[in-house]
Amino acid sequence: MTGRRKSPRVLGVIAPMTQLNTPYPSTAYLTGFLRERGFHAAQADLAIALVLRLLSAEGLAGLRAAAEALPTRRRTPSVRAFLKAYVQHERVVGPVVAFLQGKDPTLSHRIVGRRWLPEGPRFAALEAYAPQGDDPLGWAFGALGTHDRARHLATLYLNDLADVVRDAVDPRFEFVRYGEKLAASQPDFDPLAEALAAPHNLLDGILHDLTAAALAEHEPDVLLLSVPFPGAVYGAFRIAQSAKALRPGIVTVLGGGYVNTELRELAEPRVFDFFDFVTLDSGERPLLALLEHVSGSRPRERLVRTFVREGKGEGEGAGAGAVRYIDCGEPDIPFAEVGTATWDGLPSGDYLSLLDMLNPMHRLWSDGRWNKLTVAHGCYWKKCSFCDVSLDYISRYETASARVLVDRIERIVAETGQRGFHFVDEAAPPSALKALAQELLRRKVEISWWGNIRFEKTFTPALCTLLADSGCIAVTGGLEVASDRLLALMKKGVTVAQVARVTRAFSDAGVLVHAYLMYGFPTQTVAETVDSLEYVRQLFEEGCIQSGFFHRFTCTVHSPVGRDPAAYGVRLLPQPEGRFARNDIGFEDPTGVDHDALGQALSTALYNYMHGVALDRDVREWFAGQLPGGARVARIPRTSVPKDFVARALAARA
Repeated sequence: MTGRRKSPRVLGVIAPMTQLNTPYPSTAYLTGFLRERGFHAAQADLAIALVLRLLSAEGLAGLRAAAEALPTRRRTPSVRAFLKAYVQHERVVGPVVAFLQGKDPTLSHRIVGRRWLPEGPRFAALEAYAPQGDDPLGWAFGALGTHDRARHLATLYLNDLADVVRDAVDPRFEFVRYGEKLAASQPDFDPLAEALAAPHNLLDGILHDLTAAALAEHEPDVLLLSVPFPGAVYGAFRIAQSAKALRPGIVTVLGGGYVNTELRELAEPRVFDFFDFVTLDSGERPLLALLEHVSGSRPRERLVRTFVREGKGEGEGAGAGAVRYIDCGEPDIPFAEVGTATWDGLPSGDYLSLLDMLNPMHRLWSDGRWNKLTVAHGCYWKKCSFCDVSLDYISRYETASARVLVDRIERIVAETGQRGFHFVDEAAPPSALKALAQELLRRKVEISWWGNIRFEKTFTPALCTLLADSGCIAVTGGLEVASDRLLALMKKGVTVAQVARVTRAFSDAGVLVHAYLMYGFPTQTVAETVDSLEYVRQLFEEGCIQSGFFHRFTCTVHSPVGRDPAAYGVRLLPQPEGRFARNDIGFEDPTGVDHDALGQALSTALYNYMHGVALDRDVREWFAGQLPGGARVARIPRTSVPKDFVARALAARA
């Protein structure tokens, strides 16, 4: 009688590129879940490992070789500045990295002296702060902000080096994304296949060596590659490519946010030259089924939400066979039973705390080591017409009790020693946050936390104060298009006046507020865009919000707009043929507005508002010359928003 095969060893890997200041949490969730189910599971962050290897004396030597190999005519100002100051770069790069890791704070005094770091083209931006030669950062950091001032300068230094990598090694490189255009809504696999077939460049070689080291250390039978964004796809495929070359028998699995949104109609067999399985949506149930299949205790027909390749014969070349989707329909693991994430195995002391934006709220995304956690699965609202409301990560809403959540928080603090939490929900429910805050206070658990919410009226001043008392330092939320007509069209469930009152309640409680903003929504007019900016200006002026970001609206196949465009007054454009990624859809808007031109004005205005500049300026001035088709005109539509609209909305609350 044949006994059951031994449970496979699993290694979860974070692929380049994601974040530099904190690990992306997907492998932490899955590793914690699998360990609680008795599996041997480990994890590694090759994204931060790649950056740290690159930002070393050895990495810079390889970068210099690549830069010197460029013909003189192709050497950009960044490359020329790097080569000229190479000896200085070689000397300082290690200490700068250690400083940004928090390992050598005394270095701040040398950095702020402005003589120690080699300053490339990125430092020219400082002159915009003080064109007359005054202290360019004094207004932001003052006499006591030496450490933050140094981190900002050190961040500019790293950005200079990133420019050199992009100019000398690979134009697709950025610190938080790599080869994004090879994967984002890319119906044809050919561009990615060609990139993967190319000889290794400096970055590919480093990533291959890191993959080999991770495989040697953990000796996995199954390699999980979680890909949250298009900018991590190229790195994930390179890792899988190396893993298959180094260990032909290893089982490779692809999953994550990018897969869940863009590969739902996957039909490209060449993907399976790199990956044996591709799973959709929450990974716990598909992984349990897959690991049982790998161990021989579950037939392939009993896999859950998993793509496989079939029909590839022995010795057939790349791309042979056909893709099949298998889902036996087993229910997901309840959110309350997925266990506690673990960061064991991730290099908690190696992440870089950057300061690229001086705004105190905006900097949270790149500054500090945050334990990422979810209060609930999915979205309790799930009505917004621009959102992927038909997909599992939005549509399946489940919660856990406050007791379970605080148990998880306490375990994570005990493991990591870090008391900062970023709740990465689609929109954390007010009732769950209230219960969580009460439980934190009852158990005297001291943390600092921030997260995403909806600006709904449930967030009263009393609730905002309670959340602040429990450790809430910031919230983010969608104001989107600041127009009541468009907010109703997109089924946002809020009004501009309501957003003003809620955001002010948070600000009055000492909580920083960031607004996600949108432009280019179907049927949005130039006048509505001008009005939207005026609303935003008043929200900054009244101290309701401290930060924001304007996103260009994108129509996706999974959103209500993509599913019923006529209801939103637009017509979808034909989609290109392809068997790989499918997400974004082009559309024709009858207004014909040149939103790209207007977007430049919105971004410029918002950047100034976040630094407390030009809040008394007429918003029409930002749009001078920016109208449909880019035509230059002498007149911009006058805003219809009363100058005291937000002030009156706040007075109505009082």
